[in-house]
Amino acid sequence: MRWISLEGKLAAALAVAVVAAAALSAWATKWLGSPWLGILATIFLLVLPALVFARLLAQPVAALIRALSGSVVAFRDGDFSFSIGAQRQDEVGDLVNAHNELGRVLREERQHLFQRELLLDTVVQNTPTALVLVEDGGHVVYANLAARQLLNGGRPLNGERFSEIVASAPATLAEAIASGGDGLFSVPFEHEEETFHLSQRVFKLQGRPHRLYQLKRLTRELARQEVATWKKVIRVISHELNNSLAPIRSLSHSGRELVQRNDAARLRIVFDTIEERTRHLENFIQGYARFAKLPTPQPEMVEWAPFLEALARHYAFRIAGAVPATPARFDRGQVEQVLINLLKNAHESGGPAEAIEVSVTQNAREARIDVHDRGSGMSETVLANALLPFYSTKRSGSGLGLALAREIADAHGGRVQLANRDGGGLTVVLVLPQRE
Repeated sequence: MRWISLEGKLAAALAVAVVAAAALSAWATKWLGSPWLGILATIFLLVLPALVFARLLAQPVAALIRALSGSVVAFRDGDFSFSIGAQRQDEVGDLVNAHNELGRVLREERQHLFQRELLLDTVVQNTPTALVLVEDGGHVVYANLAARQLLNGGRPLNGERFSEIVASAPATLAEAIASGGDGLFSVPFEHEEETFHLSQRVFKLQGRPHRLYQLKRLTRELARQEVATWKKVIRVISHELNNSLAPIRSLSHSGRELVQRNDAARLRIVFDTIEERTRHLENFIQGYARFAKLPTPQPEMVEWAPFLEALARHYAFRIAGAVPATPARFDRGQVEQVLINLLKNAHESGGPAEAIEVSVTQNAREARIDVHDRGSGMSETVLANALLPFYSTKRSGSGLGLALAREIADAHGGRVQLANRDGGGLTVVLVLPQRE
C-alpha cells in the first residue's frame, strides 16, 4: 500500500526545511539583534545539515537508478536473470516492479523460444529428408543428420564448401544440383539403386541470399507405385485384349462354318469385323507405345495464327478472343498432339460442336491455351483422376489421352488443369512456360 508518493516526500522535506529555517532565522535575529545577521547565521547553520539530509534522500534513489541502468545493460546483452529487490511504496518502486516484471516476461519468452527452437531442431534433425542450407558464399550453414549421412559419411557439414561436397558426390547428384531446379535422380548404393527427389529454393536470411537443398528418398514409394501401376496396366491390357480376342475367336468359329456352307456374302462381313477388331487392338497397342516413348521436347518459336489454322483442319472450333501476335516457344508437334486429343474429347463430350472454343493468352512468363466445351462435364471423382494414366473418362477410352497431355505439359515444365464450367461443360487449360 502506498502511503505517500515520491513527490509528497519531497514536498514534506521542503516544508520541514522551510519551517526549520524560519524558526532558526527568528531565533538568530532575536539573539544577534539584526535581521541580516540572523539570515546569515541561519544559512551557515543549515547548509551542512541540508546537504546531509539531501544525500540521505537521494542516495537510495540513485542506487536504484544505477541498478536499473546495469540491469538494462544486461538485458541488452541477452541476460534476463537480473531483478532488483528494493521495497519502496512510491513511483520509484513502481518503476522497479515494472522492470522486474519485464525481466520475468523476457525470461519466460526466451525459455519458450528455446523450447520451440529445440523442438524444431529435433524435428529437422530426425526427418528422413536431407536438408542443406548454403549461404551466398557457398559455405554450408546448416545440415541435418540425414544430409550428413548422405553427403559426408555422417560427419559435420557446417562451414564446408558445398561445391567440394558435391564434387565428391555421385555424378547424378551433382548433375541434379547443377540444373538449378527440381527433379528426380538415382544414386547407386551397395546392393541397389536409390531414387531421390531434389528440390531447391532460394530466399533471404538477414538480407543475404541462401539456397536450401532438400533431398527426399523415394525408392520405396516409387517401387510401390510402380507395382500398383503395373497391376493397373495389366488389368487394362487384359481387358482390351479380351474385348478384342473374344469376338475374333467367335467370328473365326462362325467363319469356319460359313466356309463349309460356301456363304461368301456373310463370310465377307465376318472378315470385315475381324479386321475392325484387329485394327482397334493395333491402335490400342500403338497408343501405349507412344506414351512410353515420348521424346524430349524440341521447343521452337511458333506463330499462333497458322498453328491454330492447321489445328482446325483436324477438329472444328471457334477462336475466343484475340490471338497473340507474339510467337510462343514450345514443341509444335507435341503440343499439337495434346490439342488434337483435347478437341477430340470436346467433340465427344455430348455438347454442340459449334460451342467448342479455344482461347490463347500469353505474357512474358507463360502461354495459356483454354479448350471449352458445353458437354456433360465431369464428376468430382473423375476430375480428380482424369489426368492419371490408364484412367479413362469414356467407356471405350484407353485412359491415355489426358495422361499424355499432362506428360507433354510436364516435359515442357508446364501443367494441365481441368474445371467444370458454369452452365455445363468442361474447360481444359494447358499452360506452357516461356523461358529460354
